[in-house]
Amino acid sequence: MTDLRQRLRRYGLRPRKGLGQHFLAWPQVLDRIADAAELQPHETVLEIGPGLGDLTARLAQRAARVVAVEVDPRMRWPLAEVQQAHPNIEVVFGDILQHDPAALVGSTPYVVVANLPYNITAAVTRHVLQAEPRPARLVLLVQREVAERMAAAPPRMSLLTLLVQLYGQPRVLFRVPPAAFVPRPKVESAVVRIDMLPTPRVPEARLPLFWRLARAAFAQKRKQVRNSLAAGLRLSKAEVQAWLQRARVEPTARAEALDWDAWQRLLATAPIARLGGEATAARP
Repeated sequence: MTDLRQRLRRYGLRPRKGLGQHFLAWPQVLDRIADAAELQPHETVLEIGPGLGDLTARLAQRAARVVAVEVDPRMRWPLAEVQQAHPNIEVVFGDILQHDPAALVGSTPYVVVANLPYNITAAVTRHVLQAEPRPARLVLLVQREVAERMAAAPPRMSLLTLLVQLYGQPRVLFRVPPAAFVPRPKVESAVVRIDMLPTPRVPEARLPLFWRLARAAFAQKRKQVRNSLAAGLRLSKAEVQAWLQRARVEPTARAEALDWDAWQRLLATAPIARLGGEATAARP
């Protein structure tokens, strides 16, 4: 911890609250994150938010190539020093949300490793999961509650749960206490690994309809799914009741209690004509 603070002073850096910067200081946690990626010597890593480059160096020791995307131009000096020791590191300065992840790494399969600020976790996760081609797996350091939501099961599902599990199989690996960071965040963190599925749970052509149904169901998640779907999709309760019966979904259930089998049945039996077709919805 003292070493990291000294380095920040040497570089003339102070963590920026606006960027959600919390630098991970514990070497044993950095090692565990790098190990969790299970990198092979031929693989490429897309690292998001390298900061001072402590995790970047560990990834470079395990992989063929690391492409590190950093939004803060003040990190140019510390990252340049890490690059000198590890020539297989490439640094790109900019917002990952403004870059195509696949274009950054090229045509080779890649792994995403990231220490994500809490306020952009969902946006970055969505951006990476929906990239083409998709990464082989992701290892993310995020807020503990967010990690648990990604890996949730009924009755604790959410739109974030659906997004992550649509493309991959998440599991929370371990927790990271606030004391491991400089400065200390107010919440506990966790590392979650997402292993990508061979194909998404919903075919590409049906994704607009799927997200339309999901957004309607979760718009009023305290309500029974019969009422939330009727309100969100502007259907009568009688129409929704008949639809739920066809899908074998309990009308009094809530959206967070529906498993993937239920979502598949809802999608397969949806009244497409009454909803105006399948291609009329935005992504989550």
